[in-house]
Amino acid sequence: MTVTPVASTTHEEIYRVEDPATGLIGFIALHSTQLGPAAGGLRMRPYGSEEEALEDVKRLSEGMTYKNAAADLALGGGKAVIIGDPCVDKSPALLRAFARAIHSLEGRYYTAEDMGMSPADMAILAEETPYVAGLADGEFASGDPSPVTAQGIFNAIRISQAHVSGSKDLSGLTIAVQGLGHVGWCLCELLTKAGAELIVTDVNQDQLAKAAKVFGATPVEPDEIYAVQADIFAPCAIGGILNAKTIPQLKVSIVCGGANNQLATPADGQALHEAGILYAPDFVANGGGIINVASEIAQITNRADYVAEKLCALELTLTNILNQAKAEDQSPDAVAITTVLAKMARQSAA
Repeated sequence: MTVTPVASTTHEEIYRVEDPATGLIGFIALHSTQLGPAAGGLRMRPYGSEEEALEDVKRLSEGMTYKNAAADLALGGGKAVIIGDPCVDKSPALLRAFARAIHSLEGRYYTAEDMGMSPADMAILAEETPYVAGLADGEFASGDPSPVTAQGIFNAIRISQAHVSGSKDLSGLTIAVQGLGHVGWCLCELLTKAGAELIVTDVNQDQLAKAAKVFGATPVEPDEIYAVQADIFAPCAIGGILNAKTIPQLKVSIVCGGANNQLATPADGQALHEAGILYAPDFVANGGGIINVASEIAQITNRADYVAEKLCALELTLTNILNQAKAEDQSPDAVAITTVLAKMARQSAA
């Protein structure tokens, strides 16, 4: 197993990880340790190339810097990715090799679940390194962060709806959900209980059929989700889906979801603003999962109270961002970035 530094002008540290014995190729990116050790999940996807994987880990780790700062956590931003199909290429040996790479960073990076990973996978990583969170068992184990992530997104949707309509009530609204993985599914449960009607999509046809049966949702093909008539669009799959091609198709008043790096470029945040669509910045809306993970890293005894308090604070942060954006006629994304950079400066000075 080799861990090779990758030169970067935007990140503190980036490493390429390779283990020929297990077929492992991946990357670990530490964007910032200004507020504490870098923290962010481990993702496994069948990337088309190493360049694509490297670009993704760079964008994701930068997003984690903003996400952790927005949630007032003593954590920096980091992320890790493994190239491969988790249903075919993932093995205990591969995970242990990657865990040894994480361990070689001596605590500068903590990992947890992300796309293609589970608490069981984290348990395998933990056999090789203590710098793992999202474990199912143990004194401070926080388990699968998806339900807390979904709760935070649900809260953000209600805040966004109140900002647009004056009411947090979601009953009777139509919400389009893109992606029915752990987070998307948990969000659908919350939205259904709140009385919303769902339009859903996913690349997994079985999951689509299940959502139609369980939630009474209307399934559509993946490329059709952008143009459906709905009140709210909740992206909960991959990033970069809000772009020059998709934004003109949107027929919603709000975009608020769980996917990381939803905007393909900063200009796309401005494009949404000019189109009259309220965008809840993803690194604020989806901060529940890392709050849950942070409780484990910090070894918080009363995790439930800690998480609830941090989620409430995150709601206030989002409310303030949306109010400022409206008052200044700015994109909420631009205001959110300014807000978290100011938070980081204050916390570093404290």
